[in-house]
Amino acid sequence: MRPARRVVVTGLGAVTPLGNTAKEFWTNVVAGKSGVGEITLFDASHLPTRFAAEVRNFDPAETMGKKDARKADRFSQFAVVAAKEALADSGLAITDENRNDIGVVMGSGIGGILTIENQHRIMLEQGADRLSPFFIPMLISNIAPGLISMNMNVRGPTFTSVSACASSNNAIGEACRAVQIGEAEAMICGGSEAPIAPLAVAGFCAMRALSTRNDSPATASRPFDKDRDGFVIAEGGGALLIEELEHARARGANIYAEIVGYGKSSDAYHMVQPDPDARGVILAMERALRDAGIEPTDVDYINAHATSTDLGDIAETQAIHRVFGEGAKTLAVSSNKSMFGHALGAAGALEGICTVMSIKNGIIPPTINYHHVDPECDLDCVPNVARKAEVNVAMSNSFGFGGHNAVLVFRKFVE
Repeated sequence: MRPARRVVVTGLGAVTPLGNTAKEFWTNVVAGKSGVGEITLFDASHLPTRFAAEVRNFDPAETMGKKDARKADRFSQFAVVAAKEALADSGLAITDENRNDIGVVMGSGIGGILTIENQHRIMLEQGADRLSPFFIPMLISNIAPGLISMNMNVRGPTFTSVSACASSNNAIGEACRAVQIGEAEAMICGGSEAPIAPLAVAGFCAMRALSTRNDSPATASRPFDKDRDGFVIAEGGGALLIEELEHARARGANIYAEIVGYGKSSDAYHMVQPDPDARGVILAMERALRDAGIEPTDVDYINAHATSTDLGDIAETQAIHRVFGEGAKTLAVSSNKSMFGHALGAAGALEGICTVMSIKNGIIPPTINYHHVDPECDLDCVPNVARKAEVNVAMSNSFGFGGHNAVLVFRKFVE
């Protein structure tokens, strides 16, 4: 039986390749802009893929202060800045009376890989005695929510979810559970990732997972398109402030949407390839619908995981057909990754923000770079241009290496 306590979204924060606030991010998503370009964070001229979706014009010192920013890996900086924006957006004041009932759950698939690379280089070139005393605290994935809790002085449930590209959806889902069962009254949740580093990009190149469309980076991420050739690696951070409905009502909070469903599963199939029968994906989607207490026909929009990989996009299409039956032919299904790439452990948070905003504003984001129909991805993928539509219920899918699947269902808030 679904827990009685209702959970609503009251604050949003984002640091992305399409803008460093949630408002700017959403505006550019609706406009169908691309945040992909040549890599500037390091010299990638020797790699098969020389482009990514980078966060630009980002100065964490403006939010964190220079001293704290220097002691945080880039992925943690994204997390803290996004979380502070979400808290400010929510209007929730943290006091001695409520700080024990507010927690943090942030997802990250890789954590501080930039710190690992930098400190390893120092050890090889200068010796082990030159390593930073902050090396270990900076690299561990759980430091992002730890730093958020320290910055905001909140003492509720605080931890990290690490499930590759499903990390953020798991973080949001588990934070929702904490509120539903009364472990917390409010939670800051989402995810962050900063994987545009030589080792990480080279590693994904070695897997042949990345697009190699170096002649046209802005059009390289093309989910569902027949000419897709791999995903575009991205970075960023996203945060949602969620809280128990009566808690939000009591303070007159602005409510973006309600979280009503969360489903999770495992493919139990392969380290990186999706199950061609999509059994785990189907199970997670069905569990999310059951948790929400709704039928497939109630869903107006799916924010797809769709990374622009050959097998992944086909498997997700098959799963949508299995779960939604005849309704899959007319259901709007789009991929935000076409615009800002695949931010791995942060992807679900950024897409969750887009899903919430689609409900709030009645606009479905497009799948850009869609020009060649793939008969194996026969969905209404909202090609190239955003669509005005009433969105009462939306699903957001995230699937990760290792076969991790996490699906969220959001609904327009009604009394």
